[in-house]
Amino acid sequence: MANGKKKSKKKLIIFGGLGGLLLVVILLVILGGSKEEIISVQTEKVAKRTITQVVSATGKINPVFEVKITAEASGEIVSLLIREGDDVRKGQLLARIKPDIYDAQKTSAEARLSQTKASQNSTAALLDKVESEYKRVQGLFAKGLASDSELENAKSTYLQTLGNFESQKSLVAQAEASLKEANETLNKTYIYAPMNGTISKLNVELGERVIGSAFQGTEILTVADLSQMEATVEVDENDVVLVAVGDTAKIQIDAFGEKEFKGTVTQIGNSAITSGLGTQDEVVNFEVEIKLLDPGDQVRPGMSCDTDIQTDTKQNVWSVPIQSVTARIGELKKEPAAEEEGSAVQASDKPKNGKSNKPKEVVFVIDNNKAKMIEVKTGISDDTYIEILSGLKGTEDVVNGPYRAISKDLEDGKTVSTASSKRKDSEESQ
Repeated sequence: MANGKKKSKKKLIIFGGLGGLLLVVILLVILGGSKEEIISVQTEKVAKRTITQVVSATGKINPVFEVKITAEASGEIVSLLIREGDDVRKGQLLARIKPDIYDAQKTSAEARLSQTKASQNSTAALLDKVESEYKRVQGLFAKGLASDSELENAKSTYLQTLGNFESQKSLVAQAEASLKEANETLNKTYIYAPMNGTISKLNVELGERVIGSAFQGTEILTVADLSQMEATVEVDENDVVLVAVGDTAKIQIDAFGEKEFKGTVTQIGNSAITSGLGTQDEVVNFEVEIKLLDPGDQVRPGMSCDTDIQTDTKQNVWSVPIQSVTARIGELKKEPAAEEEGSAVQASDKPKNGKSNKPKEVVFVIDNNKAKMIEVKTGISDDTYIEILSGLKGTEDVVNGPYRAISKDLEDGKTVSTASSKRKDSEESQ
């Protein structure tokens, strides 16, 4: 009996201890769950700054003026008087295509012209004779000394000879045109520089055969004016509307490292350049040409470049860090009366057009360690700051980090702990 009582007491002590422990755990969970979450953020004061809006794009360096010369006569390159990189003057002989076949065509055309002219001269002499005979018969007929048949025969012979003469004239004109064409084709075997410039590309070698065509002949060489260069870049369709002719630009050419070249927008393309058509990766760009103001003599066609086109600048405007502005969908607040009137009034809280609320641009400011969401209207931006058109007075501390807090965690009235941003500290130290 004594052993039974001892065991019962032990069980009571064990269960009592477990119950107490469980009660402590429950209390800790309840007390811990009721503790308000404090979000740690960084802040920066609203300030007035100069903001320059920039559109960035990549592309290639090209000459402003260049001419690609293609072969208009077929044959072998028998003379090549230049090399790639040579400077040339307008009218300078650059190359020669073997002219033998074109010389033969010219000689043949000259012979045909001589033949047709000889025939024309012979027909002209015959025409003079026949015309005189016709006039003589007309005189005799008028005096009654020639019959009607003699007059008709004389007239017929004259008209026939006149027709032959006109035909000979057209043959001579045709032969002259053929000779002119043969001369022009022969001249096309000589390739001259169309402008002052530099041989930027030479595609043929001495002895190589080329195919001549007025439209798609072999490309022989390119002459370019390397003193005037431009950056040809592709700008996204959403940004091209911000760009205007005359906008200034900063250009970095890969071959020159961090060196910056200045430029001016000279032309904006009207036709879209589409890649990945019909896929998720479809991109629509527009070509923009930017003339380099001082390219120097080392910039070469085909070099890759990055450009920053300065599309707008505003001086002394209120601004905040660009990451401080986020988009939130505002909740519709119900008036107390609306809750009492039932579903009919509650339905009026929905947007009249039946669509969901559009996201609005907001920033979070700190007021007595509490986050306060303020709707703002923004203007232009650069890589770091964005203009605030309305919503802020200029005395606030806005939250500028971390990103998760701004984009997701922060809500109106949330308790926060603040720390000045590194940017703010560095500005104050300056």
